[in-house]
Amino acid sequence: MNNPVVRGVLAVVGRLFIVTIFIMSALGNKIPQFSSVVEYMASEGVPAPQVMLAGAIVFLIVGGLSILLGFYARFGAILLFTFLVLATYFFHDFWTFEGEAAQMQTIQFMKNLSMMGTMLFIMAVGSGPWSLDKVLAKEDIAA
Repeated sequence: MNNPVVRGVLAVVGRLFIVTIFIMSALGNKIPQFSSVVEYMASEGVPAPQVMLAGAIVFLIVGGLSILLGFYARFGAILLFTFLVLATYFFHDFWTFEGEAAQMQTIQFMKNLSMMGTMLFIMAVGSGPWSLDKVLAKEDIAA
């Protein structure tokens, strides 16, 4: 992809696709269902579930918007990586299940593992072209 416009568009759309699950999880589930999510978290052994859920919501929204805008995207990726590690450990512990439930949790575990890889990639290479990080660094946004 040598065309800078195509690269810019792909980077923006890619960032949008990456963060949609995180932002929608916060806005569409965790905030409106706060009490029931806290109960579920407590049943899964999450310590201080109200505090952890409030933190998770902040991490999801701040991390998601950071990556979407390409504004301190590496920091946003750290927030989402942290969220994913904890969520994966507490909620997709396939090793504690049997049969079909184990298979379903394995799939969810692997999905989260791939998203963790995405966050590591963003930490390594940044947000790409057409990002606020590039503008603030006074770099050519087409690069």
